[in-house]
Order: sequence, then structure tokens, then C-alpha cells
Amino acid sequence: MKNTDRLKSEFLKVREWVESGMDDIIPKVEEYPSIIHQSVRYSIFAGGKRIRPLLVYLSYLLFDKDFDKILSVACAVEMVHTYSLVHDDLPAMDDDDLRRGKPTNHRVFGEAVATLAGDTLLTMVFELLPERLLKKKFKPGTILEFFTLLAGNIGSRGLVGGQVVDIISQGKEISLETLEYIHKNKTSKLFEVCILGAAIFGNASKKEKQILKNFAYNFGMLFQIVDDILDVEGDTELLGKPVGSDTDLDKATYPALMGLDKAKDMAKEYRDNAILDLEKLKKKNTDILTDLTEYIFIRQE
Repeated sequence: MKNTDRLKSEFLKVREWVESGMDDIIPKVEEYPSIIHQSVRYSIFAGGKRIRPLLVYLSYLLFDKDFDKILSVACAVEMVHTYSLVHDDLPAMDDDDLRRGKPTNHRVFGEAVATLAGDTLLTMVFELLPERLLKKKFKPGTILEFFTLLAGNIGSRGLVGGQVVDIISQGKEISLETLEYIHKNKTSKLFEVCILGAAIFGNASKKEKQILKNFAYNFGMLFQIVDDILDVEGDTELLGKPVGSDTDLDKATYPALMGLDKAKDMAKEYRDNAILDLEKLKKKNTDILTDLTEYIFIRQE
């Protein structure tokens, strides 16, 4: 990576911005009914690298330097991501005990409250975001374009669809095509919301949007394959979640389907493709997005 220090600095800056923004958006624990707001805040402020808000920031930076204008978008994608994790950890799904180094939400608050905490986070995005974006003087048509992207990418043709196929594929032999469907929808589609969403608000051209959509796909696939690899040879303390949980659940992963070495080769291929996508944005400084892509490829947590 060309500039590790700058990337670390951007991580810290965006994390501080976004956590401050979410603290302002999410009701305080004193507000009745207190238990649901405790549960929501427990998961949203449990830590995490905030890669998705960082992608919103870095992608928007290609077009506009006033990040405050779309801070609420960065908050929204992290809230959607956290909702998906809370639900993913439930006994009816993966039944995980640990997330971001802490007991999962349902282990602390019970299954019913955890389910409703996820529902709250998702609903809050659609409740609060339109008004905040209108106040930033974005055109209604631009806001509608973003919400169409968001809703489409996290529903049954996106994140939810990927999760469904992931669940029904457990313990079965599946094709590489099915595995790609799972990863593309369960992971890449939300990255697309971050990257393409930022481009929408940055008034990107049609060509730039297509390039960034391709980048989001390759970045997301890289991220998920590395995640699969870390589930095999990662460190629980570094990851903040149990290593080997995918194997225990007999889940469909690249290492399980094609072996660890070929999975690493596949990750490298997606990394290379993602960097090639960025190089097509010839008039934009994409160095830090390239550095982030390299970081994802070598990450240990």
C-alpha cells in the first residue's frame, strides 16, 4: 500500500464522524421503551471498522469534498449493516455467541428484543434519511434514485436473497455459480449502495457510475472471500467472532468449495479486477481507494 498512515487516519476520522452522527440519530436509552434503545445502541456502538461508511466517504470524495452533506448516508449504511448482523446472529440463522468481541445482541437482550432492534435500525433509515438529505439541498429525484438503489439492494434481490440462499445451501453441495450469487447479494450489494450511492449524490456521470458499480462488485467479492478464508485460518481475538463457525454450520464458502489455495487465488483475482476498475477513472485520484482494496486483501481482522 502506498500510504498506510493516511488510510489509518481516514479510518479514524470517518469512525468518529459516523459514530457521532449515529449517536445523534438513534434515540437515547432514556427514551421509552428503554430496552429497545439499549439493544440498538449495544450493537451499533459495539465497535467495528466502519468500512462501509469509509467507502461512502472515499467514493464521495471523488466528486465533492463536503462530506458533511452525506454524513447521514454513511450512518444509514452502517445501520443497515448492523441490522443485518443482529439478525444474522439469531438462533434461527447462524446462532452466534460473539460479534465484534462481545456477546451477540440476542445473548444479552433475548431473541425477541434483538429481532426488533434489527427492525428498528432498518426502519429508522427510511424514517430519518429523506428529511436530512432534503435539508442538505439534494434534489428529490437524486434522493429517490438513492432509495431505489438501497431498497433494491437489501431486499430479496439483494442482501436478503443472498442470506436466504446461504441458509438453504447449508450442508449441500452447490455450484460455483450459486456461491457467487450468495456472495454477490449478501455482501457486494451493500457495498454497491455505499459506492454507487456516493456517486449518485456526487452527480457522477453514467459512465462513472457503471465503473464504480463494477468496482463495488469486485470489492465486495474480495471482501467476502477474504472473510471466508479468515474463518479457516484467522484469529478469534482479532476477528471479534468465532473462527470456524462457517465450517461448524457446513456453510457454502470458497475454501469449502474449491480449497484454501484456490480461494486465495480467487481473492487475488477480484483484488486485481477492483484495482483495474479504479484505474478507469482516469481523471480522479483513486489512490486511497486502491490502498483500501489492498488492505482488504491482506487484512487479518
